[in-house]
Amino acid sequence: MHEEQLDRYPVHCPYCDTPFELLVDRSEGSQETWEDCPRCCAPIQLRIEVSVDGELESVTLGRDDDVL
Repeated sequence: MHEEQLDRYPVHCPYCDTPFELLVDRSEGSQETWEDCPRCCAPIQLRIEVSVDGELESVTLGRDDDVL
């Protein structure tokens, strides 16, 4: 993990709409992963897109049964 490549990204839970911040590590490149909501503990799908030059392009959230 490279601290200079960590971004705080504000999001809302797709289940309970609770706002929270994701800590995104751009050094990992584009990825799909899961994060649990800090309030309702529901599983959230994440699609993180990182450009070739290492810039955060987008973060997409979905429920566990969504197709991202």
